[in-house]
Amino acid sequence: MKIVLIPSGFKECLGAEDVALAMDKGIRRVDPNADTVIVPMIDGGEGFAKTITQIKKGRLVQTIATGPVGKKIMSHFGVYEEGGIVTAVIEMAAVAGLKLVPRHLRNPLVTTTYGIGELIKAALDLNVDRILIGCGDSGTSDGGAGMAQALGVRFLDQNHQTLEVNGGGDLCRVASVDLSRLDQRLQHVRIDAACNWHTPLCGTKGAAYIFGPQKGACPEDVELLATGFERYAHLIQEAAGMDVRDMPGSGASGGLGAGLAAFAGAHLNPRYDIIMKYINIEEHIRNADVVLTAEGCLDYQTPYGKIPAEVARVAKLSGVPVVALTGTIGKGADINYTNGIDAYMSIIQKPATLEVAMEKAAVWIADCAETALRQMKIGYQIAERIYKRELA
Repeated sequence: MKIVLIPSGFKECLGAEDVALAMDKGIRRVDPNADTVIVPMIDGGEGFAKTITQIKKGRLVQTIATGPVGKKIMSHFGVYEEGGIVTAVIEMAAVAGLKLVPRHLRNPLVTTTYGIGELIKAALDLNVDRILIGCGDSGTSDGGAGMAQALGVRFLDQNHQTLEVNGGGDLCRVASVDLSRLDQRLQHVRIDAACNWHTPLCGTKGAAYIFGPQKGACPEDVELLATGFERYAHLIQEAAGMDVRDMPGSGASGGLGAGLAAFAGAHLNPRYDIIMKYINIEEHIRNADVVLTAEGCLDYQTPYGKIPAEVARVAKLSGVPVVALTGTIGKGADINYTNGIDAYMSIIQKPATLEVAMEKAAVWIADCAETALRQMKIGYQIAERIYKRELA
């Protein structure tokens, strides 16, 4: 049996490769000679820059930038050359990710994307021709305003004085936008953003309501963010002539998609449409007998751009069954049965705190993968018995 392992990472816990290795370990307890293929998957979040850069045989550039809580941190981006085109690969998780926001400081009203703008400027300093940005695992909800400020955009108050936007909570205070100092080098590079295509900036299905609570926003904070994003969209249309309110992908990463499109001239792309150009999973899946994928949480949102659903979509084209291992099984998870995932199971073995679950994650993933394979072997044994009985 050929088993292809295509997991996502478990946020703030294990990277995709670590998850895959744990799955492989569990499988080999059942069959030491198992034919496994490991394909760590990325969705634009943690590991995006490193993975793409390794695939393209490029190099990582280490640099100091402003983190999400306003302190300087060591960050990185990738650079590679192909066909005479120099591309920089930027990962927002490496400079504005949720993992970089201490739990006691998780408040999207005061976290910033300023460091993303600094990474873009550092890439421009290297005279790159193209910039690829992975929007995922964010810890911010400022609409990309912090990034815009780093690139030269000025936000003004009612007195036409510069207003520092230090988080999504400041967007309601902005009266106008000044683009006169925007870095002109942006006009000479193509910027592609791999983002969650299903979330717009505004509305009840927008960034404030969908992503705000994940980043520590209470109900009152969510309403403040939603109001700020409506104002922000209006100001962007006035200053840049672009309607980002309902633009697909504009709500990605706390509205970073809107800021990238409006101020950096970025092209917003459904993340897997662009990522699949770098990671070829179709051929591996086509030759598989079964695919095992994984995600930190499986719920009603999984079909909307999460890795297990994308893996399942490709697998169904070849008629390959898919089993998903997950940390938690959330509300409406059974919708995944009608979206290509044939079976799913939680790795959690007993009631545990989040801290314990994260500490035990690798062990529990291996155990769960072992259980999944043993169940598959039982299925083969049943099929064999039925076949022999029919022959008799």
